[in-house]
Amino acid sequence: MPDATALRHALEAALAAPERLDPATITGLDAAALDTTLRAFAADHGPAALPVLVALGERGDREVRRAAKRALYRLAQRGVAAPAAPPPRPVVERRAERATRAWLSGVDGSGSRAVWVLFEGALATGSLCSLIVNDEAGILDVAGGEITRKRLERELASLRASQTLPWIEVEPQRALAVVGRALALHGAGGTAPPAAFARWERLFSPVEPAAIPPPDRADAARVERAPSLLELPELAGWFLDPGSVQGDAVELLEGRESRLVVPDQVKAEREDAVVSRVVERELAPEARRRWARRLVEMAFVFEATGRPEPAGLAEAAAAALGDDAREVRQDPFARALARRGLEMAAEVALGRVSAAEVSRKPGAS
Repeated sequence: MPDATALRHALEAALAAPERLDPATITGLDAAALDTTLRAFAADHGPAALPVLVALGERGDREVRRAAKRALYRLAQRGVAAPAAPPPRPVVERRAERATRAWLSGVDGSGSRAVWVLFEGALATGSLCSLIVNDEAGILDVAGGEITRKRLERELASLRASQTLPWIEVEPQRALAVVGRALALHGAGGTAPPAAFARWERLFSPVEPAAIPPPDRADAARVERAPSLLELPELAGWFLDPGSVQGDAVELLEGRESRLVVPDQVKAEREDAVVSRVVERELAPEARRRWARRLVEMAFVFEATGRPEPAGLAEAAAAALGDDAREVRQDPFARALARRGLEMAAEVALGRVSAAEVSRKPGAS
């Protein structure tokens, strides 16, 4: 059994390293001697004694803990208090926000689409990030904030009722990749997303563009039928930008309205030549790949909505457009895009529609 002198020596040695004090070495000391020794130790060393007394109060036996706490109390009465214990950890720890649900619209003729991503953190609190992204300009618009599940369902129902493009729920990773590609465009072009995106930026990362189907997926029969896709309501806005082909459209109009008697075959050949010229000029390799990726995204949308036939046509058209070895001026889908763009430009030239109404510039539609 230790005596008061041995205890005092142990306490003095512990001043330099309180964590090394072994309370078991002083167990069994007479309670009165223990109290007297700790009282004297506290009085002699004041604040320096606190770590040692705290260690005894936490790790000693019952009598040692009680004596240490009395010594701490006496120091506190003198204005020397031990630091407050850290608060207990909450039962539910806050976890990092993660994407739990997501939705995508189809792609419009300017390359824009809507993206919704629901992020959830502790206690399943939800924050909805709503974006408009474009495959040329990146992120065009962003909004959102905290949202309850009931409100989310109401917003989804309202959106499905009013959305002209298909609106589908997707795996969150797919939506994150769509936004990531838009972010990569900003990085490559030295531009910045809207200021409101700063709140969400930590939750997204730039990614590489989506892959284009390999050329062997360009089934010849489907490639020839691909222009029929433009008859679908979802692709009603798909055509080359009328502002870029305005001069060509005026040329076509002048040829059609000419009083010169020209055989129909010659007129058709002239129009085909204009279309070929437009296709070659407006669908350079980068633009070809952009339209091919739009077709890839719409193939996914068609497949997700149970429409395998247009999905197959879109995939075949994408593979053909993405194949640099093929002459773009001979591509049926490319020529259909050009013809529709020329038709819209002619409507503008005739004053039947405004240029802003049919513009395919990013953010115009």
